[in-house]
Amino acid sequence: MRPTRRHLLAAPALLPALAAIGTRAAAAQGAPVQGGTLIYLEQQTYTNLYPPAGGFYPNGGVLNQITDKLTYQNPQTLEIEPWIAESWTVNADATEYVFRLRPGVTFSDGTPLDAAAVAKNYDTFGLGNRELRQPVSEVITNYQRSEVIDPLTVRFAFRAPSPGFLQGTSVIGSGLVSPATLALPFDQLGDATKIIGSGPFVVARQVLGRELVLNARRDYAWGPAKHPHQGRALLDTVRIIVSGEDSVRIGGLLSGQAHVIRQVQAYDEGRVTSRGFQLFAPSTRGVNNSIAFRPDNPLVADIRVRRALLHATNAQEVVDTLFSPNYPKATSVIASTAQGYVNLADRLTYDPALAVRLLEEAGWTLGPNGVRQKDGRELILTAYESPPQPRNKDTLQLVAQQWSRVGVRLNVMAGDLGSRTVDSLDPAKTPVAPAMVGRADPDVIRSNYYPTTRNALLQTGGVSQRVQSFRDDELNRLLEAIASETDPAKRLALTGDVQRYILDKAYVIPLFEEPQVFAAAPRVRGFGFEAVGRPSFYGTWLAAR
Repeated sequence: MRPTRRHLLAAPALLPALAAIGTRAAAAQGAPVQGGTLIYLEQQTYTNLYPPAGGFYPNGGVLNQITDKLTYQNPQTLEIEPWIAESWTVNADATEYVFRLRPGVTFSDGTPLDAAAVAKNYDTFGLGNRELRQPVSEVITNYQRSEVIDPLTVRFAFRAPSPGFLQGTSVIGSGLVSPATLALPFDQLGDATKIIGSGPFVVARQVLGRELVLNARRDYAWGPAKHPHQGRALLDTVRIIVSGEDSVRIGGLLSGQAHVIRQVQAYDEGRVTSRGFQLFAPSTRGVNNSIAFRPDNPLVADIRVRRALLHATNAQEVVDTLFSPNYPKATSVIASTAQGYVNLADRLTYDPALAVRLLEEAGWTLGPNGVRQKDGRELILTAYESPPQPRNKDTLQLVAQQWSRVGVRLNVMAGDLGSRTVDSLDPAKTPVAPAMVGRADPDVIRSNYYPTTRNALLQTGGVSQRVQSFRDDELNRLLEAIASETDPAKRLALTGDVQRYILDKAYVIPLFEEPQVFAAAPRVRGFGFEAVGRPSFYGTWLAAR
């Protein structure tokens, strides 16, 4: 529901910092200004900063400031451009990649970012480290080994074609960190002070769960080769403050106590723009905000039940009631801005009469309390809300109202982090679950549904809390083909095949294309984003008041 309470950030939290915010005079009106402290309000705290954990947006928002990548994906063109790697070659079947590195790059602890360090990073991301509990990156497939050719040249070999690897070197999950960081166990990498990157900012101090302060690295001189800004970051400092309440973030921005905020709810967009503040809604270019089924649960094992619930869902009502034009209604499994998108709106029609017919055909009849029943069991499903996703609780509750019209009950649970995490991995407890993931590459669809990656359908072979039996070998064959097809046109065609297959099987109910929505004060300039909407403060500066 829309909050009614509006209050500002507590004075003790921010006012001392405001006195320190300043800018040097610009050389000319409109010219970038060096210096100043930017205050950024984040909805949630970071959890773990091992780079492959950067898919969680608060994690990625930190990693994008303190780490660099081998390559840079231009957020406008989606082309892969030089960054730490100044050049590269790929063999014909995409089983070998050779990168030539930029000279003179160092991590913030002074160690060189050379071929040996890059090899260590990718051996860890591509193979994992069982002893240190560091998992494999979801964006790297078929990885075999690295080879240091000389101090600035590294070769990567793959046991099968890996055409998505080049784009994978540009993502948050491939941020380069020092060997000292990689020597730490996974559970220590939630401490930002232990993440040693080569990025334009370095960690100055943190209060876990509340605040992280980043300072510009004075000697930084290796930004993406084609980035409009070069040299050290323009800002001196970025203060990331965790502020969970929507009203507090909006109030802090509009009152001048903050410069940038993330997760602006749709109902607040008008307040921001009407006051002359800036609104940004970069696309996440990946798997749409959806409801995923877990077919291992007998209540949704029947495809007729899943199809019924798909047609009982009015995604247009969800968008019109809860969101804004920045959240387009989904017309496929992936966003219309994603690579390989196919418009499948004809498979996503709202048709409650068809839903009722399918449920009746599946043997589910209305009981005395309005809930369908079969063999003495009621059709009652449970889902946990996903706090990182915009208005997810409201979304699920509205979907629950829609499903109730055809005799199906959906219980929406909040739960603490522990119970939510554990129960969401058990199809017996959560037969449906929210799902989405951003990545500007066709492989994003494999990342979400393949058993050994995010495994949204909870197939056997992935992480779960019990022994599973559900497995769709045809789906997995298609997903593996996307990961290994070297012909770009065929790879996009396979992505279309997967979208059709997933909807024909009614494994998911796509709802809307999810952006990341930020607001910024009028004096914020040069605020940027990487290809799937994580903030970049590298070229950001504060204009004079």
